[in-house]
Amino acid sequence: MKKFYHFLNEAGTDEAGRGCLAGPVTAAAVILNSDFSSPILNDSKQLSEIKRQLLRPIIEHEVVSFGVSHVFENEIDKINILNASILAMHKSLNQLTKKPSLILVDGNRFKPYKDIPYKCIIKGDSKYMSIAAASVLAKTYRDEYMLKLHEEYPEYNWAKNKGYPTKGHREAIRKYGLTKYHRRSFKQLPEQLTLEI
Repeated sequence: MKKFYHFLNEAGTDEAGRGCLAGPVTAAAVILNSDFSSPILNDSKQLSEIKRQLLRPIIEHEVVSFGVSHVFENEIDKINILNASILAMHKSLNQLTKKPSLILVDGNRFKPYKDIPYKCIIKGDSKYMSIAAASVLAKTYRDEYMLKLHEEYPEYNWAKNKGYPTKGHREAIRKYGLTKYHRRSFKQLPEQLTLEI
């Protein structure tokens, strides 16, 4: 795992839940200590849930600063998922107690944040520790939130699918319809855009 120069005081930022049919998109921003290291830290998608949960308190206690923010389905439907993802990143950056000198963004799209330079990096969560740490926080906080929603609507099995478009999730939508947590601007079912003539 590569890491940007320590003296740059960079903040890594990443999001989770962009492709989900329900629930928020969640982003985190992390400024790591210059001596931070972890043999298991990687892109959160490459880690087991057990490893993500193990890493979360380590990251939270050993970083210079971190922030996590949700942007909910109503806002996603208003401004679209790309803008909502960037907004979640900006909101998480707002929570940092120290101003970074550089923002490392996972992906290829971002909007300027204050006067801080930024760099977009494709698959950055597998290249830079600060982005990987942000990906772990974003994923674990969002998963935790979806577990709470599961208690309210257990028939959608969000405890397991976390709102992603699995076969089981779509079958539940066909059977029970949409909840207040579903993203109305998303194609919830494959046949939504077809017409029976």
